[in-house]
Order: sequence, then C-alpha cells, then structure tokens
Amino acid sequence: MTSQVEPQVKPHNVKEIVALLSEQFPLCFTLTGEAKPLKIGIFQDLVERLKDNPLLSKTQLRQALRVYTSSWRYLDAVKEGVARVDLDGTAGDLIDQQQAEHALKTLTESKAKAAEVRKAKIAEQKAKQQAQKPKAAAVAGTERKTDKTGYKKPATKSAATTAKSSTLKEPRSKVQPAAAERELQAVTADKLVVGAKVLVKLGQNPMPATVVEVVKQDVVVQLASGMVVKTHSGSLYQA
Repeated sequence: MTSQVEPQVKPHNVKEIVALLSEQFPLCFTLTGEAKPLKIGIFQDLVERLKDNPLLSKTQLRQALRVYTSSWRYLDAVKEGVARVDLDGTAGDLIDQQQAEHALKTLTESKAKAAEVRKAKIAEQKAKQQAQKPKAAAVAGTERKTDKTGYKKPATKSAATTAKSSTLKEPRSKVQPAAAERELQAVTADKLVVGAKVLVKLGQNPMPATVVEVVKQDVVVQLASGMVVKTHSGSLYQA
C-alpha cells in the first residue's frame, strides 16, 4: 500500500482536504470525537509524505492545518500534559503550561466572537420585525381614515418616525487595551532557521511560535496552538 493520498478528483475546499487527511492519517487527524494535539513541524511532515501527490499544494495543506487547529474541538484538546502526535499517531512532546494557556485564550475569544455574531443576528431580526409593525399599522390607519367622498386621508408621519426609532443597533464591543509589551528585537537572518523559537506579531500582542519553513523573506511558523501561519520575516522577533 502507498502512503500517498490519491483522490479521484482534486479537492475544491478546505473541508475536503481535512477529510482526505483524516482518511489518510486517521491516528493523527479526526473529523469527530476528541482531537489530538499535532506535533510541532507537522506541516513539513505532510509536505514530505504527500510530495508525490500533484493534487495537493503546500498552500492547500497550510490552509487545511489552519482551519483544523483553530476549531473549538482541537483547541479544547490542547491541555497541559497531553502529548502531541505525529502523522502515524506516535506520541511526542507534551503540551506545556504556556501552550495550554494560549489555546484556552484562543478558544475563549473565538466563542465570545461567535456569541456576538449570534447576538447581532438576533437583534437584526428583531429590528426588522419591529420596523414592519408600524408600516402595517400605517396601512390599516390609512384605510380607516377614508372620508365620505371616497378619498383617503394620508397617514400621519408618526408611523415612519416610529419605524425609524425602533431600529436596534448592536453596541460595539469595547476592545480591551493591550498589555504593555516589552521591547521586541527583530530576529537576525542567521537565527532564522527551521526549529527556531520566535515571537510572531499577528495582532497587538506577540505570540510564541516555531519556525517550520523559510523561503526567502517568507517564513512559515507554527503557533503554540498548532496553527500554521505564513508571514514575513519582518514580523518575527526574538523569543
């Protein structure tokens, strides 16, 4: 048997790629049940094992890993003391406290964001329902105000005013001020090698990561949660 994924057709989206990975490496990737934290450097292992497969590119594999490792199911599995696994399911390094805390923070923020989206949708639906009520009342009022000559008296402006005032606005969530950052030092070219521990600044706060691939000025790093990110060397700092 070959260890390469050989689908009949080229996968068109990330979900199909993750499904192929779970089928090819069932001891590493799963679609249901409890997930397993992935080995640091799993991206390179995938590239090597699937190098003869013309249907899967590095970009597709990187996107699939990003989606897989940012899922709630995966983040919930990244707990202190749990072993990371390679493509064959072999246990390796254990999750440390910093990695577990980072995964928990990412999971909490993701769930909070999803809750805000749901809340905004509910508010929008209620606003539409409230806006429709005055319009219906205005139509009914106009019909009642028809005089003896057969002409309808125009409805008052209160209906339009009421409709406009009933529109709800979802308050914007306040962005918490970023914690004070220590002075960051850029990673020099001689230290920018595969396996190097660095800090990557994707948002306001730098996050610990491990270099897994270096292509000129582009660098692929793996975050503590297992997520693989492609960034510019100028965004990396000494850990």
